[in-house]
Amino acid sequence: MGKKVKTAITPTRDEDYPAWYQEVVKASDMAEHSAVRGCMVIKPWGYALWENIVSKLDKMFKNTGVKNAYFPLFIPKSYLEKEAEHVEGFAKECAVVTHHKLEQDENGKLVPAGKLAEPLIVRPTSETIIGESMSKWISSYRDLPLLLNQWANVVRWEMRTRLFLRTSEFLWQEGHTAHSTEEEARERTMMMLEVYTKFVQDFLAIPVIQGHKTESERFPGAVDTLCIEAMMQDRKALQAGTSHFLGQNFAQGSNIKFQAEAKEEEFVWTTSWGMSTRVIGGLIMTHGDDDGVIMPPKVAPSHVVLIPIIRKPEEKRKIIEYCQSIKDAVSAREYGGRKLIVEIDDRDIGGARGWEWIKKGIPVRAEIGPRDMENDSVFMGRRDKSPKEKEPLKREEFINKIVDILDDIQNNLYNRAVEFRKENTHEIDEQKKFYDFFDSKNQGIHGGFVHAHWCGSAECEEKIKKDLSVTIRCIPFNSTTEQGKCICCNSTSSRRVLFSKAY
Repeated sequence: MGKKVKTAITPTRDEDYPAWYQEVVKASDMAEHSAVRGCMVIKPWGYALWENIVSKLDKMFKNTGVKNAYFPLFIPKSYLEKEAEHVEGFAKECAVVTHHKLEQDENGKLVPAGKLAEPLIVRPTSETIIGESMSKWISSYRDLPLLLNQWANVVRWEMRTRLFLRTSEFLWQEGHTAHSTEEEARERTMMMLEVYTKFVQDFLAIPVIQGHKTESERFPGAVDTLCIEAMMQDRKALQAGTSHFLGQNFAQGSNIKFQAEAKEEEFVWTTSWGMSTRVIGGLIMTHGDDDGVIMPPKVAPSHVVLIPIIRKPEEKRKIIEYCQSIKDAVSAREYGGRKLIVEIDDRDIGGARGWEWIKKGIPVRAEIGPRDMENDSVFMGRRDKSPKEKEPLKREEFINKIVDILDDIQNNLYNRAVEFRKENTHEIDEQKKFYDFFDSKNQGIHGGFVHAHWCGSAECEEKIKKDLSVTIRCIPFNSTTEQGKCICCNSTSSRRVLFSKAY
């Protein structure tokens, strides 16, 4: 056996993928567990990434006519009960407020007091509370369409949590729109899925598959749920964004009506769509390696770190000035719609500086010592390549090429993810081969995405889920009509769907 390569993250992805993920989050200094069970503290490096995500998405939303608003964190229980499927879908995840104050008992301990006449649900999603406002704001066809979005936190009481991927409280955006016609609402549902697709692929460098959710996987109360599915490096799927056509279900529950041009009163047609901090987990699991996270340059908190190598105290001033001149020149350039952000790390901690930035995933590192300064150059490393792979570049060449270098890193990350998905996507027509493919007891047979036939029955879908913990991730938009046999019951099927284990 060959000598094991030393890595910054232990265990490696191959040794223990879930533990590797947790260590990457910790080593990158992005987030940590809080004192509140199931919740997280997002640290500055992680929050800067989220701010970049928010900034890009918010602009894309507004380009489609959407305006931001804000709605209450607390939702009366009766509001949630207005849509039967909705309350059933979220009931087990709700955090409930039943009292409005604390009092001291005879032992001096604080106990709940002031019982509320009606319990309040801590926002798991906002369709019902926003619907209440829409019912007051909409009275005529002239008030439509109403295109809203809010950036907020939500609470879903999860039993098993993992930083960014699944926490009891998380950050997200939720869009809510109302329309006068079904056609317009369906067009908006698709439009927002396209926005998510463009953002995730162009900015996060994560390739996705678009499709419809099956009835059992739809958002509770929706008529149709559209989604984008991505493959992580452990070959599981991650739902990266969803857009829901809600029909008139929520409009009827919240009594959102409008006077049509024909003078008849009608219920509006609504949509909702959301993306959360979960995509940060997807970014880590798509691009991370055994040395930490790799930040796609278009959303990276910082683009370049300059690391001055100072051997003697008298060298420090000149080297720092040299670094500052490079920082000023690079910071004046733009990439991905924003100015480049350059760090100078002159901490006196030796070689640990470089490894810290590698683990944090900064796209470009440049070491600068006395010899580099004499040669008017830098010693550059790219995060998408081995830490040992560095090259000298003249100062002006580095400054002039930095945007091209960042763009090459961005494209390289996306292309690698596309190739990985391609290598781990299969078509399977035999039930035994399908079961063997996903059976975790079969050593050496790896999971991934499988396009297989499905008859359309909920019974077959549930059986596969129960037997293998495999779900239908979506019915892809691009799946063609073809005759086949259901992978579960062997009944006639007219198209393939996408199966996978998932987060």
